[in-house]
Amino acid sequence: MQEWLSKHIKGDKGLWALILIFSLATLVAVYSTSTNLVYVVGKGTPTGYLFKQLVFVVVGFFVLYGMHKISYTRFRLAAKLLIPVAVLFLLMALFTGTTIEGANASRWLNFGFFSFQPSAFALVVLMAYVASYLTKTYGKKLTFKETILPLWLPVGTITALVMISNLSTAVLILTSVLILIFLGRFPFKHILSAMLIAIAFLGLFFLVVKAFPDAFPNRVDTWMSRIESFTASEDEKEGYQIERSKMAIAKGIGLGQGPGKSTMKNFLPQSSSDFIFAIITEEWGTVGAIFIMLLYILLLVRIVAISLKAPTLYGQLLALGLGIPILLQAVINMGVAVELFPVTGQNLPLISSGGTSFLVTCIALGGILSVSVQKRKDGKMEKDKTEADIEEELAESALRQMKKNTNVE
Repeated sequence: MQEWLSKHIKGDKGLWALILIFSLATLVAVYSTSTNLVYVVGKGTPTGYLFKQLVFVVVGFFVLYGMHKISYTRFRLAAKLLIPVAVLFLLMALFTGTTIEGANASRWLNFGFFSFQPSAFALVVLMAYVASYLTKTYGKKLTFKETILPLWLPVGTITALVMISNLSTAVLILTSVLILIFLGRFPFKHILSAMLIAIAFLGLFFLVVKAFPDAFPNRVDTWMSRIESFTASEDEKEGYQIERSKMAIAKGIGLGQGPGKSTMKNFLPQSSSDFIFAIITEEWGTVGAIFIMLLYILLLVRIVAISLKAPTLYGQLLALGLGIPILLQAVINMGVAVELFPVTGQNLPLISSGGTSFLVTCIALGGILSVSVQKRKDGKMEKDKTEADIEEELAESALRQMKKNTNVE
């Protein structure tokens, strides 16, 4: 068994171990919190939800395995080709998408046997694309005008399409991009210019929605009510979910109520997704909460370590770009549970129930593992190949495969 693992499972062993621990944690957490959906909402059985999450975990590991076997250099070309696909999916969700679990916005594409949230896919593709762009322009003196079409147009288009139905995810996307380009030593004056333009467009969007409320029903009202609830005094707060979340955490201080013994999960509508951290704290106590936070800290350490050891600049930026949104989303989710942030609807990566989030996170982690597979030669960084070189290699590889298949026949 050990020989098979060492032969087929490559890359950072610490990251593989962390993903395995996360996978066990999500099964325990989802099984416990699903009783809310069973006995309060009247949907399914705890065993059924456990099996469903187990399927996502198993498929997720196949995704991880497949992704880490692909050379990360090929993600540059893939990201460039998939940006239009991501935009198409977002447009489809906007005009023909469905709502799930009472959300008052179309965020999902329903393909019959499974539902898919295109914003999560678009985020991963965009981060890989931005990492590629930063690699290509690294060290060059660029005017802001030169960056508009290749960088800000894809970023702005995807962020705007996501914002229409999901403001918090749009903010997550834009923040992740800004952090990555800052780490990639993109000119700060250009970053500042982009932020000012984004603020101006956001203000214009609010004005348009206020002037034509029927164009985007409920969305701005939802955002404003959450912000007003967050900034209101204690006597004025009407945040049902956040108050129940804080009650769950308060009940869990110390050793907690015990596995499966949460009572607040019966009062939190999103106990298995958005507020799963609060239920974990209630059941497993302070130790459980610290354990979950420690897992994400260790995940940050492994991602940074992989980035620092990457053989090329693109490898460094790709590892950071794929890792930043996961960690940001975790911070936001836990911050919402203790009322550091307004309610956003962001789940806890690798822990919350849901297939799209888990599988897309596995795609991102598979890309990071792919970076960790390749080592530096003589401890020195290599020069990144151009996109033309990658295309030529792929063409030659496809030609060799065709000849091989022909000879076999």
